[in-house]
Amino acid sequence: MEAIVVLLVVAAVIGLIGLMSSVRVVKQYERGVVYRFGRVNALPKEPGPRLLLPFVDRMTKVNMQVVTMPVPSQEGITRDNVSVRVDAVLYFRVVDPVRATVDVQNYQFAMLQVAQTSLRSIIGKSDLDDLLSGREKLHEGLELMLSTPATGWGVHIDRVEIKDVALPESMKRSMARQAEADRERRARIITADGELQASHKLSEAARTMDANPAALQLRMLQTVVEVAAEKNSTLVLPFPVELLRFFDRAAAGSGAAAPAAPAAVEEQPAGTEVTPAPSGPAPAEVEQAGRSELPGPVPPLQIPDPRTSED
Repeated sequence: MEAIVVLLVVAAVIGLIGLMSSVRVVKQYERGVVYRFGRVNALPKEPGPRLLLPFVDRMTKVNMQVVTMPVPSQEGITRDNVSVRVDAVLYFRVVDPVRATVDVQNYQFAMLQVAQTSLRSIIGKSDLDDLLSGREKLHEGLELMLSTPATGWGVHIDRVEIKDVALPESMKRSMARQAEADRERRARIITADGELQASHKLSEAARTMDANPAALQLRMLQTVVEVAAEKNSTLVLPFPVELLRFFDRAAAGSGAAAPAAPAAVEEQPAGTEVTPAPSGPAPAEVEQAGRSELPGPVPPLQIPDPRTSED
């Protein structure tokens, strides 16, 4: 009798252990893939408590959440022969747990390797400007390259993004000089455009002042007010250029109305004494006038040869 009780107790313990080992809980974000005698069940287990046959069924849980996988930095040469180092990030999730566990040994490792090779391929097909500014097209190209093998593994690619592009220091300096030269060019163009517009406005103001002389006086008074507003001890008054021109014309007119120079003195025979007229100008004035009005050097007289003359 005691042996029967012992056998019942042992059987109950074994049944309890088998029951505990056969009951599995599948979480909300998981799916259970059941293998019965090595053959996979086509329908995965849904979330909740699930009962398996002891020593017959074996269940593998597959995470259905979105996996964020950083892609290690990959060195490559772009299409325009620039060496760069690019790293990216990959977002994917499992949509078919049976294929993700049966068709590929480790789908996460497989996705990592495919992402690295695809990133290297996209670097060689792109220019440096595309890697720096036109990344949307590169993201679409990476997603297309990864979707082809991922679909066969029961994986869906949500998003692929290039995270960083590392450039050589020499290339960074060259790009900085290029950007600085471009900014300087635009600054010079803007300055020249401003000077052109200012010249047009100044020409219009000059024509207005020329048509209305009172406008010039008002402008001069406004300048005086602006200078005096600074509380300076020195007041600067603008001097009209027209006044200088008036003085210039007056000086030219007085020079034209000056008296004519005295006539040349006739030659007198040797020994003849010439007496100046008492009413003439003073000797000093005559000498000064003579110096200013005397003609240039007189050419020498041409004496004919007596041998060829008949007289």
